[in-house]
Amino acid sequence: MKRLVIYSTLLLLFSCGNNNQSNSSTNNQRKPQEKQLNISILLDLSDRINPTKYPATPEHFQRDIEIVKTITEYFKQNMEKLTAWRAKGKIRIFFSPAPANSAINNIAESLNIDCSRLDNKGRKEVYDTITELFSQNLSEIYKQTIATNSWDGSDIWRFLKDDVKDYCIDKDSTYRNVLIIFTDGYIYHKQSMYRNQNRYSYLLQQNINKYRSTNYKEEIEKDKFGLITEQKDLSNLEILVLEVNAEDSRNKIDEDILKYVISNWFEEMNVSKYQIFSSDLPANTRKRIENFLNK
Repeated sequence: MKRLVIYSTLLLLFSCGNNNQSNSSTNNQRKPQEKQLNISILLDLSDRINPTKYPATPEHFQRDIEIVKTITEYFKQNMEKLTAWRAKGKIRIFFSPAPANSAINNIAESLNIDCSRLDNKGRKEVYDTITELFSQNLSEIYKQTIATNSWDGSDIWRFLKDDVKDYCIDKDSTYRNVLIIFTDGYIYHKQSMYRNQNRYSYLLQQNINKYRSTNYKEEIEKDKFGLITEQKDLSNLEILVLEVNAEDSRNKIDEDILKYVISNWFEEMNVSKYQIFSSDLPANTRKRIENFLNK
């Protein structure tokens, strides 16, 4: 009789343990662990933000600032979910190459946040001030750029070729690596003008205009047209491209062509997840960003 009681007790405990383990497993499936954020923002200070050449309402630089506000607010939500003592997120602004204006570079230094290096008090300060910090400093960066009428542009092709792995991918697997690129979609920088058969390091009207037709996808595939792919393993990186905008409103199909070619480029680099969006009103872009970041 005593043996029967002991056996029954052990069976009950084992069953409870299995139930708890099963419940715990189910809960883990329902609530995947929140990852730390490692957000890199690559800004394009080309003439796409020139309010005289490409006027818009709101202006393109104003749209950029509103977009960054959305990104910083999402960063704050991630801090809330992880709580102050566990929040080790990173967010920074990049230029490629660095602007000739040293004042802009100095301002950009203040937009490099690494919560893993801060104590709880420092993280609380980041949480309280990050949106205002980024908004004010970006406003100053754009103000200076427009005032000097100097458009340094962004060498997106070379950044993805040489720098993205070192700058934007944290080797710690607890981080979610996200690169957000601001560009009108025309990829160009004077220091990177290369061609290999029908592959280029740039996308300009001069090499995409022949594909301005409804069957542009078939023509691009037939000609094997695209960007030169140097990087092959970006499987630990998500990329969000924003503010694609045709230079000439009569050639809006440029946006479709640019998105298609850049998408093929990302596929060849094995980017884990990506989306590419045209310039839009901030409220619409905000929704798209939130959908992307919330997976």
